[in-house]
Amino acid sequence: MDRSEMRKLSPLLTVEAIEPCLPFWVDRLGFAKTVEVPDGASLGFVILAKDGVEVMYQSRASVEKDIPPLAQGASTALPAMGVFIEVGDIDAVERALAGIEQVIPRRRTFYGMDEVVVRDPGGYVVVFAQPVGAGA
Repeated sequence: MDRSEMRKLSPLLTVEAIEPCLPFWVDRLGFAKTVEVPDGASLGFVILAKDGVEVMYQSRASVEKDIPPLAQGASTALPAMGVFIEVGDIDAVERALAGIEQVIPRRRTFYGMDEVVVRDPGGYVVVFAQPVGAGA
């Protein structure tokens, strides 16, 4: 078995348009654009990062140009995957997301997390979670 070090896992989320997703991550949650690749008059790809957490978005049009076989199998329905981010202060995250659609009400899970679950403008479910008893 290969024991090579795993350094990072970054979700790559495909959306129709990247621009509507930016205020959710940048304005509300304080992420920064670290990479930005245009595709004509709009963005084709972007990397957003904060505190070691990274999320990547690529437009469907960009995927079609970049990796056509992957685009052919892509669903145009709402995304079926989500993103799980552990945070240090769930209350602060919940305040920052005021007005954003909550998929389910704030909850305490059987696996010991307090969670806020929302849908980003691209349609993806984003779970923000803080371990129960972990203070900010």
